[in-house]
Amino acid sequence: MGILLLGFMAIGFALVYRVMRDSPPIEMVAGVTLPQGAEVVSAMVADGAINITFLADGVMHLRLYDQSTGEITRDLVLQNEP
Repeated sequence: MGILLLGFMAIGFALVYRVMRDSPPIEMVAGVTLPQGAEVVSAMVADGAINITFLADGVMHLRLYDQSTGEITRDLVLQNEP
């Protein structure tokens, strides 16, 4: 009985692996725009969003773009606490 159960588990793992391996890659926009003269501090892709931290005119921004369309979803101004 244990060997039969182990065999079914192996088949299940193989099917899940096969489906995950053959899934199409996530579409990503070719580029995004930043204000002229902006200095990029960091950039990363996470959870379907492109996160870019940049310095523009002495103000630090964190801008989130949709990964597939390139549209701005959030623009946060980062400031020091007084």
